[in-house]
Amino acid sequence: MDTKGIRLFILAAETLNISAAGHRLGLAPSVASARLSKLEIYLGADLFHRSTRKVTLSIEGKEFLPYAKEIIAQEDSALAVLGHESKKVSGTLRFAASSTFSQLFIAPILPEFLERYPDVNVELKLSDTRVSLIEGGFDLALRNYAVEDSSLIGRRLANDTRILCASPAYVEKHGEPKTPADLTHHQLLSFMHTKPRKMIANEGECDCTFPPPNAKPRVICDDGASMRIAAKAGVGICMSSIWNVYSELKQGSLVRVLPNYRIDDNAAVWLVYPKSNVLTPKVRVFIDYLLEKIGNPPLWENT
Repeated sequence: MDTKGIRLFILAAETLNISAAGHRLGLAPSVASARLSKLEIYLGADLFHRSTRKVTLSIEGKEFLPYAKEIIAQEDSALAVLGHESKKVSGTLRFAASSTFSQLFIAPILPEFLERYPDVNVELKLSDTRVSLIEGGFDLALRNYAVEDSSLIGRRLANDTRILCASPAYVEKHGEPKTPADLTHHQLLSFMHTKPRKMIANEGECDCTFPPPNAKPRVICDDGASMRIAAKAGVGICMSSIWNVYSELKQGSLVRVLPNYRIDDNAAVWLVYPKSNVLTPKVRVFIDYLLEKIGNPPLWENT
């Protein structure tokens, strides 16, 4: 299989511009187009839909893209073993992450990363809902649960302890719950599609959950930042990762509710990537950078 053609396909898929992709590889537009056509003939499928106005990936192209990246990763691994690894880190890194976490911790540290690696571009897919790495063609993702898919590998970035909190104004107006059972009489904020989480007491077991079995949350949302803002505004009591609210806890705009209890789910922040014998250089340096800047130790660990 023509791996140079596959590299060209990956660049063209990322830019949706065959001529520009060819130029980055030192190919004339006619040569780049001919090479992609040759690859399509070999595969027996049209990877792109071409018109005089634009180029788009076909369904087959979208399905082939993650496997194309895997082929190139394997080739780079083989060349590295033979001493041909390039010292230059380059390419477009497609990273999927929680929008809330990224606003707080990823976006602020991107400038230094881009300065360190001027030939690496970063494409961010930010959402607090789950995305598929393989189908989406992502190089790396950040998740707050352990890897369950056998086609993926996970590396722990940091702990993700979860607590209950509310604004001082809410507590003053509605009172402070003394036991988990008291939560049924309060306004609760809950994350969408989240099952009740078991709670444990610092001094022993607790047969209780958040939300409680008979409680109906007043507000349900799918964005952690919005939940934090709503809690600060006095909407009610929410469950949140400490990393999401640690600044507010320090400032006093949020306070812990039932501080002698915590959510018992052993959650952590994970960096997840497709299973491979080797990480591409751009992914490896980004993982190392995130471990250096965020997980060594995380800012919120002592909150």
